[in-house]
Amino acid sequence: MLSAESLARIDREVAKYPADQKQSAVMAALRIAQEEKGWLAPETIEAVADYLEMPPIAAYEVATFYNMYNLKPVGSFKLTVCTNLPCALGGGVAAADYLKEKLGIGFGETTADGRFTLMEGECMGACGDAPVLLVNNHSMCSFMSKEAIDKKLAELEQQGGR
Repeated sequence: MLSAESLARIDREVAKYPADQKQSAVMAALRIAQEEKGWLAPETIEAVADYLEMPPIAAYEVATFYNMYNLKPVGSFKLTVCTNLPCALGGGVAAADYLKEKLGIGFGETTADGRFTLMEGECMGACGDAPVLLVNNHSMCSFMSKEAIDKKLAELEQQGGR
């Protein structure tokens, strides 16, 4: 189900915990599985649970609780906009609306070409940098004005994808 490389990476995470607590590495293991597969299909979550010797429902609980896990396919670039109150007051909602208009999709949707998925996010801990945008769960972009959004989308387009 997962490549030898991914399993080796999971093993490195498991090694950080006592031998009888392999399940403590579930968040990292799900992240690694998602990086390989692009999203977490039910069988992928179950494979991670089996590998960590934990009940599949426990891995599902983690995967469904945190919004960084993709439970359905997403575009090459998952854009998450913070619309929590501080970001909303700092332009987060306007930035989200601009992205919806620019990409022609709503929250939870993917562009027809499979390049962009737009998500609404909760606090990202950067309220002073509002509005903030998170790209593929890893790259935080601050002060996302219309001009900054246009620049970021152009950069992402250059990077390719599907």
